[in-house]
Amino acid sequence: MPSPDHSPLGKSTVYADRYDAGLLFPIPRQGKRAEIGVSDTDLPFHGVDIWNGYELSWLDVRGKPVVAVAEFRFPATTPNIVESKSFKLYLNGFAQERMADDALVRDTLLRDLSTAAGGPVTVSLRSPDELDGTPLAEPEGIVLDAQELDFDSYGPPRTEFLGTHEGHVREVLVSHLLRSNCPVTGQPDWGSVQIAYTGAPIDRAGLLRYLVSFRNHTEFHEQCVERIFMDLSVRCVPAELSVYARYTRRGGLDINPFRSTDPAAVPGNARGARQ
Repeated sequence: MPSPDHSPLGKSTVYADRYDAGLLFPIPRQGKRAEIGVSDTDLPFHGVDIWNGYELSWLDVRGKPVVAVAEFRFPATTPNIVESKSFKLYLNGFAQERMADDALVRDTLLRDLSTAAGGPVTVSLRSPDELDGTPLAEPEGIVLDAQELDFDSYGPPRTEFLGTHEGHVREVLVSHLLRSNCPVTGQPDWGSVQIAYTGAPIDRAGLLRYLVSFRNHTEFHEQCVERIFMDLSVRCVPAELSVYARYTRRGGLDINPFRSTDPAAVPGNARGARQ
């Protein structure tokens, strides 16, 4: 099983500017899923990892640079995640490649990323003109962060903070205080998380304490969101549950994992102000 220790992450790197699909470094999801009682063969959730790439450029057939913003969607059913620094190096490799048109770039990305992920991904490209007027939008819901609470636990995540009250609600809760850390470099990952559920009312103070307890936790973005989903499922037993995290950008990429009990749920991709 490939290990992040063998990836380009956290190492001095030569930034090649020629195309090389071999730069992509896949990491199997199952290793971390096993820690939270999840098997790839019987996932308790549906979902997708949405990546936005803001540093993509290539040359047209006459040698003039072309730039685009890319959206990549990796289904949660793909057996691998792609390590983010390897993804950045791979995208940078297009910088001095002459490509006939946008379609060739998109088809190349689609082929290589699907191979690395171990299953089909989707890719879309937009020019700067197409981005004109794109609004910013924060995750909708009741924001938990104004609660006046004492905190003293910053890792590992404390599931005992999670609990419920009597009753039945359908609500959406949001926090902008999510922070975790890269398991290889220790660099912080900052994000907002949206939790939509139906069931017994989740204790809001306990939920905020639980989310803050990720502050010194080391896992990749996708793994954190799946951990939150499973901890809420076990401790709060909602009838319906969706967890969506919007992480800030690093190296021209942001990663936004979504997990849900609803197989038909398709998350939007509105950019937050911190992204």
